[in-house]
Amino acid sequence: MNELYPIFLKVHDLPILIVGGGNVGAEKLHFMLKSSPNANVLVVATYFHEEVLQLAKKHMVQLIQRPFEFSDLNQKSLVIVATDNPKLNISIYRECRSRNLLVNVADNPEYCDFYLGGIVTKGNLKVAISTNGKSPTAAKRLRQLFEQVLPEEIDDLLDNLNDYRKTLELDFEGKVNALNELTAGLLNDPEKTN
Repeated sequence: MNELYPIFLKVHDLPILIVGGGNVGAEKLHFMLKSSPNANVLVVATYFHEEVLQLAKKHMVQLIQRPFEFSDLNQKSLVIVATDNPKLNISIYRECRSRNLLVNVADNPEYCDFYLGGIVTKGNLKVAISTNGKSPTAAKRLRQLFEQVLPEEIDDLLDNLNDYRKTLELDFEGKVNALNELTAGLLNDPEKTN
């Protein structure tokens, strides 16, 4: 059963901790910064992959090179654990849970409060794809498909819809109905309208 609830977080305002600076940590950091270039991230690790070092230079990512300490969790909102030490990963997971911190232990769905899905970004449009933790590869392929089929001009449409919404002097329900009517054509089958 798929009981995940998708949300979009303002990670530029939330302090994020990534524990682990190897290949997996680099991958998690890369995709977070690809989606949210101004994310507020601290990476703690004994070793940093070259990609982590490059991303830290390009973005506002803080690096601390030393073993993880539980005090690293202080004042954090979200934690991603990406070390190659399963016992440490589970220990960090349990501590995060005791502090009511959302945590994701990479490649271990049993120890995740959330999953990092595939994300497609076209201007102001952002589409998140989840396989409920079953197949990150399928999410990746679907992301690639959406990146190909969604036109770059979609952002122009969003800007125009936003401008139109601002002109509507209706209550919330009225605005929803007006915008639904206006955008209904996005779902029409072109074969049926010819």
